[in-house]
Amino acid sequence: MWGKRTGYDKQEQRVQLHFEHGTGRIEVVNPGVVHVFAPLHTPEPESRAVEQPNPAFTACDIRVSEQSGFVEIATEQLIVRVYDHFKVDIYDAAGTPLCLDYRGERDPFPRRGNVSIAEGEGHAAMRTSEHHKIQVLKAMEGEERFYGLGDKTGPLNKRGYEYEMWNTDDPSPHVESHKSLYKSIPFFITLKERAAYGLFFDNPFKTFFDLGKENSDYYYFGADGGNLDYYFIYGPDIKNVVTRYTALTGRTPLPQLWTLGAHQSRWSYAPESRVLEIAEKFREHDLPLDVIHLDVDYMDGYRVFTWNNERFPDPAALTKRLGDMGIKVVTIIDPGVKKDRGYGIYEEGLEKGFYATDRDGVPYVNAVWPGDSVYPDFSDEPVRRWWADNQKIMLDAGIAGIWNDMNEPASFNGPLPDDVRFKNDGRGADHREIHNVYGHLMSKSTYDGILEASGKRPFVITRAAYAGTQKYSTVWTGDNQSFWEHLRLSIPMTLNLGLSGFAFNGCDVGGFSHDCTPELLARWVQVGAFSPLFRNHTAIGTRDQEPWAYNEETLDAYRKAMKLRYRLLPYLYDLMREAEQTGLPPMRPLVLEFPEDANVHEIDDQFLFGSRMLVAPVVEQGKRHRAVYLPEGSWVDFRSGEKMEGGRVILAEAPLDVCPIYVRGGSFLPAYPDQKYVGELKIKELLLDVYPGTGEYIHTQDDGESFDYRSGSYNEYRFSQSEQNGELEIKLELGNSGYEETYGSFRLTVHGLSVSSVELSGEAIPFLAETRGTTFHIPAENGTVKLIR
Repeated sequence: MWGKRTGYDKQEQRVQLHFEHGTGRIEVVNPGVVHVFAPLHTPEPESRAVEQPNPAFTACDIRVSEQSGFVEIATEQLIVRVYDHFKVDIYDAAGTPLCLDYRGERDPFPRRGNVSIAEGEGHAAMRTSEHHKIQVLKAMEGEERFYGLGDKTGPLNKRGYEYEMWNTDDPSPHVESHKSLYKSIPFFITLKERAAYGLFFDNPFKTFFDLGKENSDYYYFGADGGNLDYYFIYGPDIKNVVTRYTALTGRTPLPQLWTLGAHQSRWSYAPESRVLEIAEKFREHDLPLDVIHLDVDYMDGYRVFTWNNERFPDPAALTKRLGDMGIKVVTIIDPGVKKDRGYGIYEEGLEKGFYATDRDGVPYVNAVWPGDSVYPDFSDEPVRRWWADNQKIMLDAGIAGIWNDMNEPASFNGPLPDDVRFKNDGRGADHREIHNVYGHLMSKSTYDGILEASGKRPFVITRAAYAGTQKYSTVWTGDNQSFWEHLRLSIPMTLNLGLSGFAFNGCDVGGFSHDCTPELLARWVQVGAFSPLFRNHTAIGTRDQEPWAYNEETLDAYRKAMKLRYRLLPYLYDLMREAEQTGLPPMRPLVLEFPEDANVHEIDDQFLFGSRMLVAPVVEQGKRHRAVYLPEGSWVDFRSGEKMEGGRVILAEAPLDVCPIYVRGGSFLPAYPDQKYVGELKIKELLLDVYPGTGEYIHTQDDGESFDYRSGSYNEYRFSQSEQNGELEIKLELGNSGYEETYGSFRLTVHGLSVSSVELSGEAIPFLAETRGTTFHIPAENGTVKLIR
């Protein structure tokens, strides 16, 4: 398309390249990130994901030189070579190829058997791909593995699959053939033998990804509209790729602590007597719970920002009563505004011109839950501000968070036409350009409104998203089914979401549609207990999915899993803080921590919880044992305390109430005592499980709800341990101490170690030898503890 290169210009960290039929640009974002751009739609990038100013953009030295046949742009980490026709090859600083453009022709119609699908009579509809206006082909060496792309179905490694980015509300059972779901996260990570890198195709139009399915010689991404606009993000390991990508698109803010507790939901809990019954049953059955979600039936005729006065006569009184039980309320808000004269929200938006229109400027109407509805134009700042202000209506009723649904945007009378018009902050755009970022912009508006109205860390949960939505909202994987296959699929889906920047994510535990069986719920909660977002949610017309609706065995297994989650809340909270600082998710595929171990590259039925815990759930009906791969290193069975060496497969026993869990040697795991809800107890003594070895850990303590921690209002506790001469030495240090409340003491339980005596700063202290470990109390101050065998 561009033709031969005719020259180039350099301005600071940008190199503008001139070709016979167009221009292209290489911008060095930082030494490890390069932006490739060509103005095919707008003269400059107009990203909804990469906000400016942006911390990823840093000043650095670049070297530009004219070589034989190409222009070379070099940083301390990368070499970029640009050839005729805007071919871009990227190498590491030593000149080793990382990501090279494919020089051959693309063949979108592969041959099957002896007949080309393109040639076969009557088979035109079977063509799997078409050429696109924009398409980038990258050469494959053969060993590449691909991760990310959000919560697409299929295995963890996406090699050999193709996907489309077009936010889609598809209620049919999600299987590997689904190319599109609710989110568009056009970012993936390539793991090669020598290094890892990421590619972020920042194009909001419908985009296409083929990761070696069409042809094993190349992979490609493309679009039929927008700009050529992608970022190359160097590792060299996967962790660095995730950290650099989230520096670019934003990281998940540390959530309020209660949001990490248990959420219970149904379409729908109504009237209010049913909501109270659910809350009371959780307390009666000794099940921890922090949140109940209200689905669409709490509203007056599905009108957003309203209440049904018959079902919920006094919302503020209800939220107060639930609050006294330690339970918060989250309400659903859809984007569709009922077309209804006399309805204040509709009238105000109509008067101010806040709705998307047809090409004649008339508000576009389609049907969703309220019937005929109009769509707020979230692409326009005044509309986002208006929608943000309306969040106060819900917060004034005591609502603690907002659940954004149906915001693909979904519609019942066919999809929105391509020519529906949006203002797009002054530069008009049609539905093709706004569709994939519609839910993203709605989430931003909701986040901003809650922040302004409450001053606390907002809790927003959204179904539809684009790259960067993690700055504003948690996500779930949408309308799954109560199938064993969907339990299995939920693991790679949530793991890839985490690799795609969405550290705070989960799925509907137990499944949304269909009827969950007792065994399936017991196994699903054992996965959900380690998901950053835990929500049990089911659909109208399905059987009750509360744990007491089954049998005592199921109830006991559910209670056991949830009590473990609440025990580990301080660990999960530390992981969420790490996610804000580094972008690394709490729920991690093994390949993130052990990329050099080829045995873990395809594992997606076990995962890591942080870097210290390995979780191997049972995801098949009737199984009471499973094979578990332990990577290299020392591991301890969380249940039995047995020490074992990794680098091998073991057979784990897994009765219905047991999920096999293993802890790396040298780990600390902070824990809380049993609680019915976050905040029920004032934690004066932190429980600390110690797994002997060499390692460090940082635990933080803050108010759990405000942003004061960003200005230093938190306590930081540093723990380290090392083994030598038959002794285990544990050091405790108090770092930042800007938060008023502090722990009075620590209760350490050391697992898998026989101890004859304990010394604190040279003085013997009493200890209790327990079956699974050695327990002792120490004051919360700097000191060194020695455990002597």
